[in-house]
This record gives sequence, structure tokens and C-alpha cells, in this order.
Amino acid sequence: MGLIIRSSAIHAAGCYTTTTVRKGTRVAEYTGRRISKQEADIRYQDSPVTYLFGLGDGSVVIDGHCAAMFINHSCNANCETSEEEGRVWVTAIKKILAGDEITYDYCLYDGGDDEAQCNCGAKNCRGTMYSLEEIRRRKKAAKKARKEASKESQGKRRVKDGARV
Repeated sequence: MGLIIRSSAIHAAGCYTTTTVRKGTRVAEYTGRRISKQEADIRYQDSPVTYLFGLGDGSVVIDGHCAAMFINHSCNANCETSEEEGRVWVTAIKKILAGDEITYDYCLYDGGDDEAQCNCGAKNCRGTMYSLEEIRRRKKAAKKARKEASKESQGKRRVKDGARV
């Protein structure tokens, strides 16, 4: 199987297969220097694009320098990733035709206030590269923050200099 990097409608450059890939086939390995999450945060603080892949609990990341770093996110992906003995594999979850772009769901979970907008164009696109769990967590946190802000705002309106307003 051959992989090529070329322009992508999803994002900048993408990774494409030159041959048909059967479901269950390992397409690529995500390789690169392993660094701590703290080092990555410092190194890429002002960088809008990174090729980092979190391992295990996310305290160590692979700073991607391989063909797999060009595999774009899709909400309707044709591959998935798995970590085996510290190595990250990209494996086909369905048949991929020659010339098709290789994609997997990034399932992002850490990114501060970044929206991580998705451009995959799939019918089931969720509009973000964050995982469903992270989307739920963020919505819950936003709801809690709004509720607390509302309580605080009501308290300030009720009492001003000890007098009811």
C-alpha cells in the first residue's frame, strides 16, 4: 500500500492511499519525538497548528513527523487509532478505495478555549474535532458558569450599600 500527501478539501494537505485498503488493515503509524505535554504546551504556545498525539493519560505526546501527521479529522472517518505498547496505529475501519483521503476522528479532549472547528463536510459533522464526551463536558461547564454568573448578578442587584435596590 502506498500513501501520498496532497492538497485536501478538509484542511490544507491530506494523506491519500494509492491502492484499495481492506477493513482492518494498518494504514500508518503515528511517529515522532515523544515529549511531555508541558513541553508541548510551551513549544507550541503561539502556534495555530500542531501535530501532537496524546499517549495514555495524555502526559506524553508524540510530536508528529511522519505521513500520518497529514491524516485529517473527519466525523465520518474511514480509520481509527489505537495505542499498542506505546505505538500509535491508524487502522482502516472500512474499505478505502484507491485515491481516497485517509481520515480518523481526532476526538480532541484538551484545548482550552479553542473551538477546533471541523471542516470535514460529512452529513453527521458535529462542527468540532472535540469528542462527544468533551462537548458534553464543555456544555455542562458553560451551563454551570452561566448559572453562577446569574446568581452573582442577582445578588449585586438586590443589595447595594446594605440597602435593597
